[in-house]
Amino acid sequence: LFRSIPTKALLEHAHAMKIVSQAREWGVTIPGLGAEAGKGTPTIDMGQVHGRKDKIVTGLTKGVEFLFKKNKVTWIKGTARIPAAGRVEVFEGGTQTLDAKEIIIATGSSPRSVPGIEIDHRRIITSDEAIHLKEVPKSLVIMGSGAVGVEFASIYRRFGSEVTIIELMPRLVPVEDEAVSAELEKSFKKQGIRSLTGTKVTKATATTTGVNIEAQTPDGKTQKLAADLLLVATGRGPVTTGLGVESLGLQMERGYITVDRLYRTSVPGISAIGDVISLGDRPHPQLAHVSSMEGILVAERIAGKDVQPINYDHVPGCTYCDPEIGSVGLSEAEAKKRGYDVRTGQFPFGVLGRAKMAGETEGFVKIVADKKYDEVLGVHRSEEHTSELQSRFGISYAVFCLKKK
Repeated sequence: LFRSIPTKALLEHAHAMKIVSQAREWGVTIPGLGAEAGKGTPTIDMGQVHGRKDKIVTGLTKGVEFLFKKNKVTWIKGTARIPAAGRVEVFEGGTQTLDAKEIIIATGSSPRSVPGIEIDHRRIITSDEAIHLKEVPKSLVIMGSGAVGVEFASIYRRFGSEVTIIELMPRLVPVEDEAVSAELEKSFKKQGIRSLTGTKVTKATATTTGVNIEAQTPDGKTQKLAADLLLVATGRGPVTTGLGVESLGLQMERGYITVDRLYRTSVPGISAIGDVISLGDRPHPQLAHVSSMEGILVAERIAGKDVQPINYDHVPGCTYCDPEIGSVGLSEAEAKKRGYDVRTGQFPFGVLGRAKMAGETEGFVKIVADKKYDEVLGVHRSEEHTSELQSRFGISYAVFCLKKK
């Protein structure tokens, strides 16, 4: 929660910059700026931005503390390890030992780099540092075009940075439907965000004034880039170091804790949820609402209630770049891979009167369906404010799928 909230707060500030930049087009004159109102280039006050962002996070943190107290949840602050099943040791000054019949591991994930790229947290940074930058960099290169990469590209481009995204895969946001990737790349180009896909960063050297970067392009040539900062957004890895999982004998996969469909680990009495787990047959979606639902399911199972596994094909997801991305169900490629006889339909929002009035004509909705039974397999959207519709969108899709069964 408190990794994603600061990012979303920065995105709201970036959206405000977008609106202010278009003030003249909307016929808006800002009092006190005289005849030149709307003609100049707006600037961002990062001190004010971070002040508001931190206020939001503090308010939410206190809200969680209140809920803990209200529901009689004891919060023990510290670093913990599990020396044995049914026991947790917490270190905070002294050592405190807790005994429990059931233990749930929910340690989450942290930013990870790639071989040969050394993160110094000053010039070569992760999202942890990008959230707190005191100044807007003149130039920013981003490694990786997953959710983190494209969201920070949108933020800092709106704030005034020259942004370049380098993606190893052939297209941006490679986990999304190909139509979404194409739309985002087109929009990013229009905004002035440079995209280098099918490109591998081979070297990055931090200097006192910036970062020198070498990348191998799809044709095998070496391209050199220079920027104030390099943001490594190549994914996140599980937080298990120091937890004691090795001595416990937990089954692991590439550092992730392997669980069954009800999040039981290989050790009785120990469950795991969230970004730290491996589902085995599919990548685990690193989404806050997914981890929350997994926690609810485990709590109900431990309480003796009848629970059913989560259907991850029905999980809606959002990426808060500009334009936003929303998807639920299968992409066209995944549907074909699973053997469906696929047909698709796509509708551009640019022809809608409401979109024209709002000045938000970019984007589309794409429906992936099975031709034989007319079953909807997936829906994918790219537009402004998609995230505001996505919860209702995901529920409607899930209900539709249940009715079809």
